[in-house]
Amino acid sequence: MAKLFLLDAYALIYRSYYAFLKSPRINSKGLNTSAVMGFCNTLNEVLTKEKPTHIGVAFDHGKTFRHEAFPDYKAQREETPEDIRQSVPIIKQILEAMHIPILQADGFEADDVIGTVATRFGADGIDTFMLTPDKDYGQLIRPNVHMYRPRHGGGYETLGEKEVEAKYGISTPAQVIDLLALMGDSADNFPGCPGVGEKTAAKLINQFGSIDNMLQHTDEIKGKLREKVEHAKDDIRMSKYLATIRTDVPIKIELEELKVEKADENRLRELFEELEFKTLINKFLNKSEAKQKNTEKQLDLFAENTSGRAETPEKANYKTLKTTPHEYKLIGNEDEMQRICDFFMTKGFVSLDTETTSTDAISAELVGLSFSVEENRAFYVAIPADRQEATRIVGIFKPLYENEQILKIGQNIKYDYEVLSHYGVTLQGKMFDTMIAHYLIQPELHHNMDYMAETLLGYRTIHIEELLGPKGKKQRNMRDLSPTDIYEYAAEDADITLRLKHVLEPHLKELGLEELFWNIEMPLVRVLADMELNGVCLDTEALQETSRIFTDRMKQYEQEIYKEAGETFNIGSPKQVGDILFGKLQIMDKPKKTKTGQYVTSEEVLQSLEAKHPVVRNILNYRGMKKLLSTYIDALPKLINPRTGHIHTSFNQAQTSTGRLSSSDPNLQNIPVRTDDGKEIRKCFIPEDGCLFFSADYSQIELRIMAHLSGDENMMEAFREGHDIHRATAAKIWHEDIEKVTDAQRKKAKQANFGIIYGITTYGLAQRMGIPNSEARELIQDYFHTFPKVKAYMEQAKETARAKGYAETLFHRRRYLPDINSRNATVRGFAERNAINAPIQGTEADIIKVAMVRIWKRFKEEGIRSKMILQVHDELNFSVYPEEREQVERIVIEEMQHACQLNVPLTADAGWGSNWLEAH
Repeated sequence: MAKLFLLDAYALIYRSYYAFLKSPRINSKGLNTSAVMGFCNTLNEVLTKEKPTHIGVAFDHGKTFRHEAFPDYKAQREETPEDIRQSVPIIKQILEAMHIPILQADGFEADDVIGTVATRFGADGIDTFMLTPDKDYGQLIRPNVHMYRPRHGGGYETLGEKEVEAKYGISTPAQVIDLLALMGDSADNFPGCPGVGEKTAAKLINQFGSIDNMLQHTDEIKGKLREKVEHAKDDIRMSKYLATIRTDVPIKIELEELKVEKADENRLRELFEELEFKTLINKFLNKSEAKQKNTEKQLDLFAENTSGRAETPEKANYKTLKTTPHEYKLIGNEDEMQRICDFFMTKGFVSLDTETTSTDAISAELVGLSFSVEENRAFYVAIPADRQEATRIVGIFKPLYENEQILKIGQNIKYDYEVLSHYGVTLQGKMFDTMIAHYLIQPELHHNMDYMAETLLGYRTIHIEELLGPKGKKQRNMRDLSPTDIYEYAAEDADITLRLKHVLEPHLKELGLEELFWNIEMPLVRVLADMELNGVCLDTEALQETSRIFTDRMKQYEQEIYKEAGETFNIGSPKQVGDILFGKLQIMDKPKKTKTGQYVTSEEVLQSLEAKHPVVRNILNYRGMKKLLSTYIDALPKLINPRTGHIHTSFNQAQTSTGRLSSSDPNLQNIPVRTDDGKEIRKCFIPEDGCLFFSADYSQIELRIMAHLSGDENMMEAFREGHDIHRATAAKIWHEDIEKVTDAQRKKAKQANFGIIYGITTYGLAQRMGIPNSEARELIQDYFHTFPKVKAYMEQAKETARAKGYAETLFHRRRYLPDINSRNATVRGFAERNAINAPIQGTEADIIKVAMVRIWKRFKEEGIRSKMILQVHDELNFSVYPEEREQVERIVIEEMQHACQLNVPLTADAGWGSNWLEAH
């Protein structure tokens, strides 16, 4: 049976673009691919899940008849973002490659084209679905014609006649036109009847049956509403004309032309490779291949034909090992190992890599070592499984690894540093990490070697899956392969890393990033490696006690919920929670539903309903407690390494666009600290046996950086005199003596301090503080009157970013802002806020990194045994031997406070205790 899908292109393109606005998808050529990627994902989802037999995509085309009738139609709309303008031709090329018809007609919108095609084929008995988030399409629903609408948060809902009638409280979908005509449409800029919302409009339509009948019988409308309607008669008629989707567009299309066809795979692959859409290549083109991964056929992807080019289209645009002259050698005996080590010792640099049994550096065992000192030439040394024998072989290369005069080049070299440390080797000398170099040059892009090889060298590496098979339980281990299977893959890694270094190093110099790279980021690698190797101690008994207390409290919440609900049910089931709240207790009218008809009970929804019924607060408490238990309290003990007895997190140095470190496996930077329950988790982090927990953090560092960058005398004065900045701010805004500032005023000033310097809007500040918009507006005005140079700095930051295309920190770390000159105010506004806050957050990140490097060096120089164990944004934590207490505190405070010379003092606060909570 035929199944036709009609997609509203621009509606989906806009939706995709704005979904990625905070983290846009930028490829190596600087193209924002968010809209294209989002559209393609939607298209793939429809094709694979709904399996239509026929499909078409409609686009607007030129000024429409609506503009002619009503010149202000859509006049208030912002300029189309430049990235969307660039994306539309690309999307059309993709559709052409997929043989999907593009439907458009001069002078008509996509709505009208879809309305015409859907009505025609629906009348012919074809099951037709209109894919759009636009509510206007509700008027087109009739037998065989449905709306397929994306939901907020994911998924789709299918709307037929009954669903639309129930949704709006009307008797027929055609009345959606009348509803829109009365309500007006701010998005399309037509007026409707002022003061008439959805409920009133539905009431009038149900009373009169249609707008035309209502306008003939306005004398039957009661009260002020009658006056409103009579005054707006012409606007209502015009609004109905504008809201009506045409079903008579002169477009000739036969059903056969809409039939889903096999794509031109070569052309589609070419487009996706140009866009750097690896995932989409797999989704659209490798579906049949996915089942055969790692078969002999797949492993022969690099086979050449008589022309000397790779046979598969996927590889056609890239050089590969098979098309590149190279000399990779497997070193088979110890004499050879000694000879090549001696040879490397004569060089000023060596590119190195390790092959291991795991991606976890703490538990990984060495399988092999690879080296390169010359492009297209590399060596591989196999390491035996026996630990004693392995350590002896690695020892041959120990003089090379620990030679301080030889530059060590690696990709994510921190991993190699940690793995080698388990074999008695400590990497010495300067290091060049290609991952971090690329991160500084292009912070928004991917930094893995395969990606960089393709985008910077035009070279496709051997991918790990080609050796081990697809990811999953059945994937083989490096230890399962023979050295002859591994050596080319491993040697290539060392070779490509060397080649990438040669490409990246000139860019660091060209962009003025050398000092940041060599003096901060690269020395930090050793610091982080030592922190990861050491790990953090956990008080498992305290965790068990906390688990018992929290579990008891969760059970109390559970009993209260059952009592308030009047029955027992599965609180962990969103469906059952929805049925209780919205079905049985009916705590709100017209609750949101998912695609499957289930009530939406997300955190956001429940928080908005807290005041409606006490059961909602208890459900939120129950969920919060359960999350703390599952994510931290019960999960952390399972992550303790059996060999070390510690938890070993990974600090990610090349992940955030601001320059901040992040933490993963587990994420120790995200432990909640604002609630008393969250703080309980910190109590379970303890120092090593016989040691004290020491914590030091910067005081108001972001505001101090703002004071320095802006040069505002009032803000600098508050810091120089050592005042509490929030009380000082409150005193200046409300013209009070600092001693008379109330706690309520201080709280408002604190929210203003942190909100306003990051470009918060009047509405945003009002929402955050729970005050009227007028009060928030006045507060922002008073704030800028108090700190006039802060306002000047914010404007200057935006202007500088517009001129340069990026914002930068005091240490010249860059954050690229391609949308800073967009003519679309929403898109531009987001970039402008980043232009203001990137130098602040980034400088904060740089300062703490400088402090970490200097503290680590001082500990080494002064023979300190105590260890730095954790970094959380502006806070450093240490496990300290009691006899080193004074010395450690002095070193840490000195280095933190002198990490950067600002126009105001950098201040660090410190605390001691038997655990993290006590110390901080």
